[in-house]
Amino acid sequence: MMKRRNYLEAITVKKSIGLIEFKSIAKGIEATDAMLKAGNVELVLTTPICPGKYITLISGEVGAVQNAVAVGNRTGNVFTIEQHVIPNVSEAVFPALTATAEIDKIASLGIIETISAVTSILAGDIAAKSANVRLLEIRIARGLGGKGFVMVTGELAAVKSAVAACESRLEDTGGIISAVTVASPSPALVSRML
Repeated sequence: MMKRRNYLEAITVKKSIGLIEFKSIAKGIEATDAMLKAGNVELVLTTPICPGKYITLISGEVGAVQNAVAVGNRTGNVFTIEQHVIPNVSEAVFPALTATAEIDKIASLGIIETISAVTSILAGDIAAKSANVRLLEIRIARGLGGKGFVMVTGELAAVKSAVAACESRLEDTGGIISAVTVASPSPALVSRML
């Protein structure tokens, strides 16, 4: 019985991602250090972003990530803008953050523009989990004045469904600036964007 329980515990441990955005670069670096010292988490990304903010992404088991984000929030104090933990994050999020997702065909395109870097990652996870779409890119704040955007592709109905899911789930936060679906985007546009 003990072996079976350990196996079940192992498969129920979820990989999660923790995101935290600061309005101070110095405080962001300090908080990131505290997060890494707080538990067994992996640093995915830590960087200054426009306009003078700082973002940190960590991954690991849900409990460790929750603890590290709480430590980062306390350390950041009034300099913390927002923080989230996404349990069981979609594996598609990681290549989309570095725009390294391999896509053969762009049948339609969904673009979700967000108010913040953290919200763009939330939107990417929601889109990937809500419909049969592929994440092309999650762009966070670099050269965007602190905003972010997500691009997804797939069949038109699936892309529309993913965009609608993001709008619905993030409506109360005010995190989405604009969301559009482009049916059969021009090959010239696609080649310049990707």
